[in-house]
Amino acid sequence: TGQNWGNRAYFPKADRAFSPGEVLSAFLAQFYDDKPPPRLILASHDFAERALLAEALSVKSGRKVEVGVPQRGERKELVAHALANAREALARKLADTSSQQKLLSGLTETFGLPRAPRRIEVYDNSHIAGSNPVGVMVVAGPEGFRKNQYRKFNIRSEELAPGDDFGMMREVLQRRFKRLLAEAPRPSLDDAIAAAQSGEVHPDDEQPWPDLVLIDGGQGQLGAAQETLASLGVTDVPLVAIAKGPDRDAGRETFFMAGRAPFKLPPRDPLLYFIERLRDEAHRFAIGSHRTRRKKDIREAGLQEITG
Repeated sequence: TGQNWGNRAYFPKADRAFSPGEVLSAFLAQFYDDKPPPRLILASHDFAERALLAEALSVKSGRKVEVGVPQRGERKELVAHALANAREALARKLADTSSQQKLLSGLTETFGLPRAPRRIEVYDNSHIAGSNPVGVMVVAGPEGFRKNQYRKFNIRSEELAPGDDFGMMREVLQRRFKRLLAEAPRPSLDDAIAAAQSGEVHPDDEQPWPDLVLIDGGQGQLGAAQETLASLGVTDVPLVAIAKGPDRDAGRETFFMAGRAPFKLPPRDPLLYFIERLRDEAHRFAIGSHRTRRKKDIREAGLQEITG
């Protein structure tokens, strides 16, 4: 119809050696693998498998699908419009990534990290008067939050007193790092830095080990977290505890790290907003996970009252 009903940008990762046509070809085949294709697909660059792709999509959908590369007219204008949108989306993404890089550099400096973090893990707990306790981990990196990496831990320990935040934190960290040690033995920091510098590890590659762990709490929580990791032989993961300000006042947070006096960041510092956003995301996920668990518990308790 020639109308634009909205667009959505995708940023596929591809080797720089690939031509635009090769990238488009691979992307389209994957994109329509699990979606019904439209009757007409317009591409900005031609590629060798275009006729083959059109045939495959026609067979899959049971009707003729055309994959065209328009050279003139209204269709050409549609593609030009899509290209302009794509360039804008890419410019926005690069701007976001560069400000995110600045924030990660700020974290590196403020917390004295050996390198800019590519994986930050943030932990939080949620319970109401100790019932249905849940611990969570959220993950962030150079690209922002990585929701497919989030984890929820239903607290199992029967010995924990209701509302024992230290005990919950210990259990969550123990389960998380025990599993990590089993699945991906820890590379030495020197090896990891050398691999990153040599280009063997791309900054966007999945890194299972965190470069920074943030936990909710003060000196006590930091001590409990350090003991837990040390008991597993993990002593080189930077840990920071974030205590809320008086009256839980955002902007007045105090930071606790091993071997350093507690410190604050200047109010309205962009880095402080960034850390608050990380912590708030963990808190949001913890509360949501806790509600889900509580609902299930209430539903099952109700069912248990019915005989048989």
